[in-house]
Amino acid sequence: MAETNRAWTMASRPVGEPAPKNFALTESAVPEPQHGDVLIRTLFMSLDPYMRGRMRSGPSYATPLKPGDVMTGEVVARVEKSKSQKYVAGDIVRASIGWQEWASLSAHDVKRVDPSLGPVSTAVGVLGMPGLTAYHGLLDIGQPKAGDTLVVSAASGAVGAVVGQIGKINGCFVIGVAGSDEKCAYVVDELGFDAVINYRTQNVSNELGRLAPSGIDVYFDNVGGTILDAVLNNLANKARIAICGQISQYNAPELPVGPRNFQVLLRTQSRAEGFLVYQFERQHEVGRARLASWIREGRLKYREDVVDGFENAPTAFIGLLRGENFGKLLVKLSD
Repeated sequence: MAETNRAWTMASRPVGEPAPKNFALTESAVPEPQHGDVLIRTLFMSLDPYMRGRMRSGPSYATPLKPGDVMTGEVVARVEKSKSQKYVAGDIVRASIGWQEWASLSAHDVKRVDPSLGPVSTAVGVLGMPGLTAYHGLLDIGQPKAGDTLVVSAASGAVGAVVGQIGKINGCFVIGVAGSDEKCAYVVDELGFDAVINYRTQNVSNELGRLAPSGIDVYFDNVGGTILDAVLNNLANKARIAICGQISQYNAPELPVGPRNFQVLLRTQSRAEGFLVYQFERQHEVGRARLASWIREGRLKYREDVVDGFENAPTAFIGLLRGENFGKLLVKLSD
């Protein structure tokens, strides 16, 4: 067994885009589990955009990190030692232990992973928080109906890719918005979206008007900013907007004012609603089972962007916020 536990902490709050200097690699002894605890070793570590929000001070739905705190995050891990009757060594679990290799915690604070549902990495991807975010955000907040036009931003990402495919399963005409020709080709050719817009090379508002002449019925918002403005310009009556993320603003030193055209919601009698995946916790197992079923049936595809090596986590995270990842971003620590 390793003699030390490595962890990445927030060394200082970023101003604008995070930099390597904002992270510190620390070492400590591997903890010994106490009665009722399990000692777990990280196999895969999830990197997600929401983590940038935890690095900010100020009001949030979760307590912000302080300098010196271990970076927030969920992992898939193996139980190495157990002093609980709930788990034995070798069990695969997921837990929110942050960016670290080892942790000892109460058995009540880990969740069992069922390897029969798919590769264990999916427990923090398509069958975990991102997949469930897509599932509940679209079906419970967006409430799509067959024949609706659905627009999804960050369409090739861990959440957006699932949203679009669930939209197709529910009979929607699905338009994705992505940031490269490669990502655009992926969402149409592999995921089955009906159309896609490259926001870096095309006028999003004009393209939405061309592709959705009757207006947009459902918008799943992962990015905010100018893409949200473009969608608002093209809403249908009684449209629904599910606000999941605002990644275009996460690195802004000061939050920009806007959007300025919410009067469209009044004119079209539309609704915009923010949500957190945890508000649907009692329904998660139903959602997970349906997602797994769609994967088995070949109706839901997913892509993972796996970075090898714990030491590469900060660089990978900075790239995530730039849109450099392609699919669900994971750091692999161990087999």
